[in-house]
Amino acid sequence: MKTYLRRICWLLTLMFIVTLCHAQETARQWNSEVTAGWNLGNQFECSAPGQDGESMYIGEPDGADNAETAWGNPVVTKKTIKAVHDAGFNAIRIPVRWQCHITNPAAMSISKTWMSRIKEVIDWCLEYDMKVIVNVHHDKWLESRPFYANKEENCQKLALLWMNIATELGKYDYRVAFAGTNEVHVPDNWGKPTAENLDVQNAYNQTFIDIVRATGGNNTKRHLIVQTYVCNADYGLYNGDFVIPTDIDGNGNDYMSVELHYYNPWEYAGSGECYYWGEPYKQYGKASQSDEKTMINFFDKLVSEWGAKGLGIVIGEWGMTDHYKGSEADRMHENMTYYCKTLVSEARKRGFSTFIWDNNRFGNGADMFGIFDRNKNMAIKADWVIKGIKEGIAESSKTM
Repeated sequence: MKTYLRRICWLLTLMFIVTLCHAQETARQWNSEVTAGWNLGNQFECSAPGQDGESMYIGEPDGADNAETAWGNPVVTKKTIKAVHDAGFNAIRIPVRWQCHITNPAAMSISKTWMSRIKEVIDWCLEYDMKVIVNVHHDKWLESRPFYANKEENCQKLALLWMNIATELGKYDYRVAFAGTNEVHVPDNWGKPTAENLDVQNAYNQTFIDIVRATGGNNTKRHLIVQTYVCNADYGLYNGDFVIPTDIDGNGNDYMSVELHYYNPWEYAGSGECYYWGEPYKQYGKASQSDEKTMINFFDKLVSEWGAKGLGIVIGEWGMTDHYKGSEADRMHENMTYYCKTLVSEARKRGFSTFIWDNNRFGNGADMFGIFDRNKNMAIKADWVIKGIKEGIAESSKTM
């Protein structure tokens, strides 16, 4: 009997310790604990096989259960997650398209098969003690209609969708964060938004906060991440374009973060038109005029505008497409290492979390953001990226 009681006490103590390890924390604490985050891109945000990626259809088209591989990437396994963890990442952002897995559009009910699959991947991440972000990504009925004519209907659907997601995922501890939307924008227009576009994005953010909090339990103080229009911070930092949502009483801004995506400067990180970035590399060829000072000033603006108000900062996507030419390839990749080191270091010094984009595409030119080759047992093909991230972590640790 005494042995039995000792075992019970030991188990209770262990459960208490585990609870403490994953206890509630503010958004800023959550972000500061992310040494390096990775995006499971072009996977769970795919459209169903054969479906137009821009379709606004809400339902379950044929083959929806196979959407995970519809854009050419293999099925995600536990080994996928382990490889990312072993490379030094301790957080994963899982972009998810829900619209082609809806069994009842009127209630925005989610396919049990799809939800079980998302949970399985989350469970693998948590098994390696990684933080997780789950979002609504490429739901075109939402992202592509930032107009007053669709505002009320979209907010209602968004509320139902997030009620279902938050209820299903509500038992997860605080390592799991939710992000309300992705890159909301007018189709084929990534430029400056109108007041109407901005107002709709702000409405999406408030709807998201309200409905997730209303589900209660762990979601009362879960880390929730809201977005600026098209996740471009320029459309939130200036002119009052971004309105901080009102959280429930007692939370203040402590459990919310603002998300932005940073493919800056685009001519270097996105299109690859400029071969080099940063002061030490301007001597070697075509380089962007945007440099370290530009990045640092921008990050400082994020701190003064949002961090000072208690909000966390999440760079939900960042990266630079692989681009090189002939004999300069080694130097250009060395430059990419320098870019990664600078971004990760400067972001971590300010308490931001960063999630590099990986779409499993490799080559020379635009949209080549692959890091791990998912078709070859997660072999690291962009080792210059991993090197830069690790150097950035080491550099920031000197001052933290």
